[in-house]
Amino acid sequence: MFSRAIVAALALSGPAFALWPVPKHSSTGNDTLFIDQTVQVTYNGEQVWWTPPYDDPGSPDFAETRIDDQQVTYTAGYVPPSGPHFTSKEIVQGGVSRTFGAIFQQGFVPWMLRERDSNSEPNLGGTRIRTLQIIQTQHDSANTFKPLNGAVNESYALDVDAKGHASLTAPSSTGILRGLETFSQLFFKHSSGTAWYTQLAPVSIRDEPKYPHRGLLLDVSRHWFEVSDIERTIDALAMNKMNVLHLHATDTQSWPLEIPSLPLLAEKGAYHKGLSYSPSDLASIQEYGVHRGVQVIVEIDMPGHVGIDKAYPGLSNAYGVNPWQWYCAQPPCGSFKLNNTDVEKFIDKLFEDLLPRLSPYSAYFHTGGDEYKANNSLLDPALRTNDMNTLQPMLQRFLDHVHGKVRDLGLVPMVWEEMILDWNATLGKDVVAQTWLGGGAIQKLAQAGYKVIDSSNDFYYLDCGRGEWLDFANGDPFNNNYPFLDWCDPTKNWKLMYSHEPTDGVSDDLKKNVIGGEVAVWTETIDPTSLDSIIWPRAGAAAEIWWSGKIDEKGQNRSQIDARPRLSEQRERMLARGVRGTPITQLWCSQVDVHNCESGNY
Repeated sequence: MFSRAIVAALALSGPAFALWPVPKHSSTGNDTLFIDQTVQVTYNGEQVWWTPPYDDPGSPDFAETRIDDQQVTYTAGYVPPSGPHFTSKEIVQGGVSRTFGAIFQQGFVPWMLRERDSNSEPNLGGTRIRTLQIIQTQHDSANTFKPLNGAVNESYALDVDAKGHASLTAPSSTGILRGLETFSQLFFKHSSGTAWYTQLAPVSIRDEPKYPHRGLLLDVSRHWFEVSDIERTIDALAMNKMNVLHLHATDTQSWPLEIPSLPLLAEKGAYHKGLSYSPSDLASIQEYGVHRGVQVIVEIDMPGHVGIDKAYPGLSNAYGVNPWQWYCAQPPCGSFKLNNTDVEKFIDKLFEDLLPRLSPYSAYFHTGGDEYKANNSLLDPALRTNDMNTLQPMLQRFLDHVHGKVRDLGLVPMVWEEMILDWNATLGKDVVAQTWLGGGAIQKLAQAGYKVIDSSNDFYYLDCGRGEWLDFANGDPFNNNYPFLDWCDPTKNWKLMYSHEPTDGVSDDLKKNVIGGEVAVWTETIDPTSLDSIIWPRAGAAAEIWWSGKIDEKGQNRSQIDARPRLSEQRERMLARGVRGTPITQLWCSQVDVHNCESGNY
């Protein structure tokens, strides 16, 4: 579809066909269409209007126009009503508002994608897009807005004819959101500053994702992130047609999540007063995600990675002990005690407070389970053992209790791979297993009958390659760790991520159990100042493979040479929308024939 010759020609004559991720099926022409705020939008026959807020002389949020001699008043920047009850109309109305905001208010002149002094920009005054007809062919259910993996059809069909009529058809409001994102990517701002255009008409696209789970894990326990940082990340996920934000909410370093029935968790566990997420903060984050087709899944890591000793002592082992290397992967350690009824009562109280506030927005709750060490129980006066054969039945009881409570409160458990592969726990087949260690784990988990999410640190850990963050004294510790690389070095660049697919190495009969992937952002050395540049546009490379697959329509691996100009353009689009991703090549490469920056023989 996007052949090498086509990409090269587009790079020479104008912006690359930058739809990201690449659609499953598409065809385009070379006609120019302009679009402005006079476009009439209908949703299932009902008119929807949008206009930039600048035009009204009174209120910045009010405007009026005349359609068929009838005055219509409406607001720009549609803000849906808050609360856990969603309607298809509200979802679509918000999507339409953001789409035209992206085109008219956040559009950009693509000079950086054209040869210098290029004259490929169209002359003003051509044919305009007059109508956008949106049709949803099936009814959404309540579960559409908190879906199990694969339960929502995200497909869509988008057509724009040469006369200026556009139509978008999808079975769900989520599919409409995906199609609106594609529609927004067709347009650029004219250098005149008052016109927006596409040079690809007519357009015909039939699109759907390959994998139902396409996510990003954000650790909010090692560093603090404002709600606005999280919402901006959700915006970026939606731009790349990703549909999951996995919030690693707590760890031994901090507990920033407020639990009203257990107030000391945040009071004693947050880095500073005010650096915690209230129930209303959490609800607003989740609602923000629902309106963008992004499910927010919360993780409370256990039985390891638990640092609650200052808040509720007596429930955990090994907090703040040294040498910490015996008990955890990084200080200050901490884990729940096993075979302890007080721990079970604490978890019941925690879940009964938190999970009913999550269940209106999410189908899943992640119970963690990574990096749990048997040595923790050496410090438990009731156990005093690290024998895994002795501890395994106790851990099984712990997981049975935890997962049973999650199910009772209406959610499906998720868990890290070690609970299954290292501790030989028997879990329900509804449990989703997430793997990060690589080494054939996906095949093993899929063979055991679990649905599997790929977060292999070999490909998907975005924090890797930034250097060791622990300190070393002079002498052997210093010398043995020189030159101070981190444990998962090197950096996972976008090309490496683009070369990998979650089903790589998985037998054909088990591929159905691999539901997708998540890139991971562990934040030991990442905070709001660097968040965007570390995630984007690299995560978009994984997103395209998860949406479109690694093999193209011709049965060949997708070419990085085809992808790079489109990913560079996606990065420019994200910059215009407020997401400050890092460049993936020098600017010169974007302004010339892409093959001038190609490595290899010709």
